[in-house]
Amino acid sequence: MRLLPRGALEMKDPPILSVRGLRKSFPIGRGWAGQAGALEALAGVDLDLHSGEVLGVVGESGSGKTTLGRCVLRLIQPSGGDVTLDGSDFLALRGRRLRRRRRRLGVVFQDPYTSLNPRMQIGQIVAEPLRASGRLPASAASEKVVELLERVGMEPRFMTRYPHEMSGGQRQRVAIARALATDPDILVADEPVSALDVSVQAQVLNLLLDLKREGGLAMLFISHDLAVVERIADRIAVMYAGRIVESAPTDRLISHPLHPYTQALLSAVPSVDPALRPERVRLRADLGRPGQRVDGCPLAGRCPVVQDVCRNEVPPLEEVRSVHRVACHLAKDQTD
Repeated sequence: MRLLPRGALEMKDPPILSVRGLRKSFPIGRGWAGQAGALEALAGVDLDLHSGEVLGVVGESGSGKTTLGRCVLRLIQPSGGDVTLDGSDFLALRGRRLRRRRRRLGVVFQDPYTSLNPRMQIGQIVAEPLRASGRLPASAASEKVVELLERVGMEPRFMTRYPHEMSGGQRQRVAIARALATDPDILVADEPVSALDVSVQAQVLNLLLDLKREGGLAMLFISHDLAVVERIADRIAVMYAGRIVESAPTDRLISHPLHPYTQALLSAVPSVDPALRPERVRLRADLGRPGQRVDGCPLAGRCPVVQDVCRNEVPPLEEVRSVHRVACHLAKDQTD
């Protein structure tokens, strides 16, 4: 299955979401001696998301994907940088203004069981954002909940059920319905199908694609699974050690990856046809210590093609082809 607008990615309209230089550090080593250092989970992330676009953010565990999503949502406060939502400074908002602007953002978490209140019925869970935002009177909320459940393929009879009475796929549909309750412009989906069986994953992905086609919903789709991201994303941004190391339209990145880390991720994707499997790119096991200062490329200790310049200079994220950006000193050699 392919998403139709993959060829129309050089958008001239301003982005609905713009992130520049986003940073987030967490203290590490706290104890009787105090703070020993800081772990830089985000090290200056730049990205744009346009209306109606699905941007896939992919990388291994610990790359900073979830932290990026939560900083964009302001579930955690960034240490630095800028987040612009439809032209206004989202990080500067406080109180009532922040609550009003947050209605434009919906979120679907990874685990559909722990993200739903087990003491609330499904109807109450989906209605909670409506109640909190005060957008609808109580008399009209019930009709809106029925509409939202039907939109994600569920019947009104599920309103009186509890989360433990439902399957994983049904719970994730409820989570999506809740995320859509305030009619958001952007949906941040953090590993929304990783806890589901393969057949159920396909159902949820098809649902997200249908929602995007119907309403022009923009999505920041976070996943560690490149095969899943390939199915749904218009563009892919690859993260490593809190940085975006490569970004390009999906078809181009899958067929012509330029960064060694992206090449390693793609070579690890299973294939049922041995003839289609690319040659395996193996990274070294040297991950370094948490909070360790890195003077050069963060992948230098693991990269199979590392050179001296990689150990001494951090490569900037540059456009080496049209709408194809890479943070690698050796990438230009591959484009010749």
